Amino acid sequence: MNGRDVRAAGVPVVAVTGMAFEAKIVRGRGVVVVFAARADWLERALSEAVARGCAGIVSFGTAGGLAPELEPGTLIVADAVSGPFGRLVTDPGWSNRIVDAFAGTPLAAITRRGTMAGVTAPVTSEQEKRSLYSSTGALAVDMESHIAGAIATARGLPFAVCRSIVDPAWRTLPSAATAGLRDDGHTAIGPILRELMREPSQLPAMLRLASDARAARTSLVQARHALGTARALAFD
Repeated sequence: MNGRDVRAAGVPVVAVTGMAFEAKIVRGRGVVVVFAARADWLERALSEAVARGCAGIVSFGTAGGLAPELEPGTLIVADAVSGPFGRLVTDPGWSNRIVDAFAGTPLAAITRRGTMAGVTAPVTSEQEKRSLYSSTGALAVDMESHIAGAIATARGLPFAVCRSIVDPAWRTLPSAATAGLRDDGHTAIGPILRELMREPSQLPAMLRLASDARAARTSLVQARHALGTARALAFD
């Protein structure tokens, strides 16, 4: 099955994200979003959304960098996801449509094709990233794409991945970075502040992460606009 297959009019694409801010960016006409940081919640929400009607599943949001040359804000359009469910190949026609949507925009220069790694726990240290890159050759890593890919494959649905690197391969995330992430994908500021009070030396790293996150978010917003303009998230 490929992204050029004719789908019933009005049936939405389902976008899968881990965090609420990513969901806000990708949500729009013809795109239903499911998000959660906890894997079983995300899997259940996605299964329910697919049961209501789905033309395809796209994993959209941020990712951790694994390839050492990739800067924050780099867009990854995956050819496959390597993770707990093996190697899940994305839909080549749909992936090509996504890349074509960026042609003639600044996004074309920062878009890469390759493998995405899927994991069940955050990969936060430079050493962990180096090891995962060595074992998989993946450009980046996230915790949602393998779930999206497994359900899409099981249901015979087109599957695509469009992710923006937020923390590059050479960056080790401070513990405060993940302290506030709730199971439902929202972020609580209280745990982050408590972690910084406990260990104030994390503040410079958090400020660097904030700068990286701005670059990733800017790429995602621009990508969503380009995808909407090109109707690359629609099956007519």
